[in-house]
Amino acid sequence: MAERMTIHNEDRPLLNALQADGRISNQDLANTVAMSTSACWRRVKSLEQAGVIERYVALLNPEACGLTFHAMVHVVLHRHQAAHVQTFIEKVLTRPEVLDCFATTGDADYHLRVRCRDLEAYNTFLEDFLFGFEGVSNVKTNVILRQLKHQTALSL
Repeated sequence: MAERMTIHNEDRPLLNALQADGRISNQDLANTVAMSTSACWRRVKSLEQAGVIERYVALLNPEACGLTFHAMVHVVLHRHQAAHVQTFIEKVLTRPEVLDCFATTGDADYHLRVRCRDLEAYNTFLEDFLFGFEGVSNVKTNVILRQLKHQTALSL
């Protein structure tokens, strides 16, 4: 488990630059944040080891990849038995359609952000996956018509 690390003011420009371009070279990053290349490299390694920087990714355009169906799925469990909850969580974690899963307060126990090829693929996901769980009481789908904001960078 990563240790908790204090993010210092001098780390913020470095982290913001990495959030904007995770492929930036160490030389360009050091120039951007006015550090020596060796100090910059050490600071990035320290932030990685502490878990502040979790990983580096390429952000893909879902529509360009053929994933045109986008929805928020609200799941209610009718029995909060530990075995049902644990099974639900384990299975959800294995599904590539589920981009995010949140346990929340309110009307639903879990909120899933789901991307599929199309409505037919989503229906298969519902029938073959979600409706097959013994502990699922209710599933409500809100189809996302248009995404107005999608932000991956954290405000530091």
